[in-house]
Amino acid sequence: MKDEKIQKMREEIVSGGIERTLLRLAGPLIVNNLIQVVYNITDTFWLGKLGREALSAPGTAWPLIGTLMSLGMGFTTAGFAFVGQYIGAEEYKKANKAAGALYSLMLIFASIVAIVGYWISPYALNFMKVTPTVYPYALGYLRVIFAGIPFAFTFFSFSFLMRAVGDTKTPVKISFLTVGLNMVLDPILIFGLFGFPKLEVTGAALATIFSNSIGSVIGAYLLLTGKVGLHLTRDTLRPDFDFYQKIFKVGLPSSIGSSANSFGFVVLTRIIFGFGDVTYAAYTITTRLVNFLANVARGISMAMGTMIAQNIGAEKYERAKKIAERTMLINFTIASVAVLLLAIFRVPVFKLFLDDPAVIEESRIVLKYFLISVPVFDGVFMVVTNVFRSAGHTKKSMVIDMFRLWGLRIPLSYIFGYIVMKSSTGVFLGMGLSNFIAAGVGLAWFLKGSWMKRIIEKSEETA
Repeated sequence: MKDEKIQKMREEIVSGGIERTLLRLAGPLIVNNLIQVVYNITDTFWLGKLGREALSAPGTAWPLIGTLMSLGMGFTTAGFAFVGQYIGAEEYKKANKAAGALYSLMLIFASIVAIVGYWISPYALNFMKVTPTVYPYALGYLRVIFAGIPFAFTFFSFSFLMRAVGDTKTPVKISFLTVGLNMVLDPILIFGLFGFPKLEVTGAALATIFSNSIGSVIGAYLLLTGKVGLHLTRDTLRPDFDFYQKIFKVGLPSSIGSSANSFGFVVLTRIIFGFGDVTYAAYTITTRLVNFLANVARGISMAMGTMIAQNIGAEKYERAKKIAERTMLINFTIASVAVLLLAIFRVPVFKLFLDDPAVIEESRIVLKYFLISVPVFDGVFMVVTNVFRSAGHTKKSMVIDMFRLWGLRIPLSYIFGYIVMKSSTGVFLGMGLSNFIAAGVGLAWFLKGSWMKRIIEKSEETA
């Protein structure tokens, strides 16, 4: 590891001005998040030309993909916390060892996820009650994406490791390349341009995994050559079952919480599809649009995670709390502006993607009853859960994540949608209420301060 480079980043993170450092780290992450949303919107734009069934396929598929990927992402979160806290404690060799262990573990895990996901895809879509018109598109999309999951996992691991050391610029440079490539390949493979076969939804999936593979290879090269501070070698990549045990101990609650959360969205998809293709198409487009606008807030939250991990590692707990509080205020303001803009320009923007009067009218309900809760979700709930994960207190993030979705969103959406109001309005009302209630509970838990304790102390004592 290049100690000088990492040390300079660390000093700014644990001692520099909070807002200045937060925004400097967040800048590339915001750009990266917006790039990813541009990719999603590009898919939505081109698939919308094929009709609402093709447009709905990726949105239908991603809850299942997310369920299996979240199992591995929980361990990635644990690796992020270890690496960040080791750097905060100035234990650079241990940070490098933790990075290698995480990367090798993800290679193994991703291969398993790819096989399982490919096999269960048809059963999962049947469980979700995907309509017969959407089913073939969703199945083709799912199976192609699962085949490329190992590339996605390793690039995510690379991005998390770069964030842990405070390097938020390198991943965004790679994302520029991969998303740009994806945007070029999308219309070519979807519509069969320049002599390529017309693959429709499957073409969108192929464009995604090919682009991901390029990013994964570049990330692996940078880590293996030590050009990004962290340096993975044959020794650090060798399976380390003692450290795997530490990652599992910290990461398992996050994995369970995230995968249960993702599976909850499988159930939620089933609930929304109960009101037909129009309702689900409106939900898909509306949420993707607000994600584009609100990803500024999410980038700031991710930057906060780096600062939380390193300040906890340096045992600067009050500074970590102050960082989180200021992030909440900034994010709430940004998300509020995002929702307001979408409310103002909803109709003309929707027509760019799908000029379907029924879907546009349904989007008004999604906005009125669900999206008004996005500011408290992005500004409070998302920040609180990210604080818990970055501090390594993943049991807390697991409990509150599962409470929001399984204790609130799913039952409230079903009760209001199918029993009380018997309409899609009730579903989106239940979803909005779940965000407001969960944000209040999360804020109260955050203020108790039980998360202000680093995890590497106990790890070292038992090593």
